[in-house]
Amino acid sequence: MEGSTIAVVEDDHEIRGMVVELLHREGFDAQACETAAAFDQLHARQRIDLAILDVMLPGEDGLSLCRRLHAQGEVPVLMVTAKGDDIDRIVGLEIGADDYLPKPFNPRELVARVRAILRRTRERQRVVSALPTERYRFGGWTIDAGARAVTCPADRPLELTGGEFDLLLCFVTHPQRVLNRDQLLDWTRGRSAMAFDRAVDVQLSRLRRKLAERDGGDALIKTIRGGGYQFTLAVDRA
Repeated sequence: MEGSTIAVVEDDHEIRGMVVELLHREGFDAQACETAAAFDQLHARQRIDLAILDVMLPGEDGLSLCRRLHAQGEVPVLMVTAKGDDIDRIVGLEIGADDYLPKPFNPRELVARVRAILRRTRERQRVVSALPTERYRFGGWTIDAGARAVTCPADRPLELTGGEFDLLLCFVTHPQRVLNRDQLLDWTRGRSAMAFDRAVDVQLSRLRRKLAERDGGDALIKTIRGGGYQFTLAVDRA
């Protein structure tokens, strides 16, 4: 994990310098980028293991850059938003950010979230490479874990963000079992994620909404009063 290349895309000179210095002290190869264009130039030259994106950037903003990176499917994103900017936070998660952090932030929390994302994405890559053809089937739905693809009963693909897919995979691999919020947080966001992190709640709400848009999808995940959530169908593993 140490030695991973992290791009810090931030136009505020003081914040950018502070984050780069902090990550250097923690053993990461932190690269400073003032704009999305500077990030593109860096990305063209070398592999990027994680991008820390500020929402407000000159030229192309952080949300637009996040959308591009999610479409390419290569670089995980930690989105940094102004304190109280819930709309930017929710939109960032919706378009594919792996996590978010509001300003002003605690430096130790930033490092914890960076480590959690890197660990989670590396574990994901190992699973994908080890199980390239693993599939799960339930009620006419299919999940291809290797391709990270979901197909509904009408044989149409369901577009999910990385976090939404990880949540669904947690439910599918633990069918008909009540899962509480702490379990979902731990399995999808890593043990270094803070206990007050509400990003998993946002992603779960979005996931259930997207599932409900397809026939039968509204009944897949049930809320258990005082317990958590339950995936209602039996799952066959192919």
